[in-house]
Amino acid sequence: MARNDLLSGSIWEEYSNKVVERMNNPKFLGEFSEEDAKEKNAKLVVADFGSEACGDAVRLYWLVDPKTDKILDARFKSFGCGTAIASSDVMTELTIGKTVDEAMKITNLDVEKALRDTPDKPAFPPQKMHCSVMAYDVIMEAAAKYKGKNSEELRDSEIVCECARVTRGEIEDIIRKHNVKTIEELQKYTKAGTYCKSCVAPGGHEERPVYLVDIIKQVNEEMEKEKLKESANTEDFDKMSLIKKIKAIEEFIDTKIKPMLAMDGGSLELIDIRENDGVTNVFVRYLGACSTCASGDMTLMAIEDEMKRHFNTDKIKIMQV
Repeated sequence: MARNDLLSGSIWEEYSNKVVERMNNPKFLGEFSEEDAKEKNAKLVVADFGSEACGDAVRLYWLVDPKTDKILDARFKSFGCGTAIASSDVMTELTIGKTVDEAMKITNLDVEKALRDTPDKPAFPPQKMHCSVMAYDVIMEAAAKYKGKNSEELRDSEIVCECARVTRGEIEDIIRKHNVKTIEELQKYTKAGTYCKSCVAPGGHEERPVYLVDIIKQVNEEMEKEKLKESANTEDFDKMSLIKKIKAIEEFIDTKIKPMLAMDGGSLELIDIRENDGVTNVFVRYLGACSTCASGDMTLMAIEDEMKRHFNTDKIKIMQV
């Protein structure tokens, strides 16, 4: 397939055949009128969006069935580079047959992947990804017009990943839900940062107000603070911090165990408390009459059982030293 003059030299190698075909021969270039809408008993929706990043603009036409919200047909007009034309053409095709709500879920990554010749090779260079971003934006404008809303009401005001149109709120929810610690873990659940990677960390081809590494760090710090606060306030022994467990066990031994042993002339000294594999190990030493008592092991088992009942847990082990 011949490449056009827009992609001269070695640059053309970075573009798929599908991109070149769509920019030269777009399938859905055109427009609809009110008469076209009446013929199909549809509502005509016309939406515009212009990109400040590259000066491109696109106009999207939908014929929507008002009874089912299904997009019966779609066309576009575009002013801009070849990538913008190809992206707009595929975006328009992807909306046909979908409901308006379903169309709103189409991202520019969906558009880019539909333009690939092979699944593992991007359709165009990363620096051209902003051209396909318009596809998402004009869909949101059309959806807002159809629903009679402001387009800003339909999207989060803080888009972190422009390529995948992933919001900060979505990213934070994923981090919390899946306890995400790294970029690699985050990308198991979202497309954020998988294309041009400018949103991953400072140093990409486009500066961002916030980066994924910063969000992961911040949310994890917040989660840790919440965990510490919860453990400080909780009455659930298994969720207590080690310091709170130590205080609770000390109080239990002083008020429940020592008075009982003192009746037979003995006592108990708390030596250490350590956690291992989720089990709280309590190390004690018998004093007085208890140190020479033949039934010391049985008494220790009874103390452990009483402690488990008191704290409502089976994750306590008492050992004599």
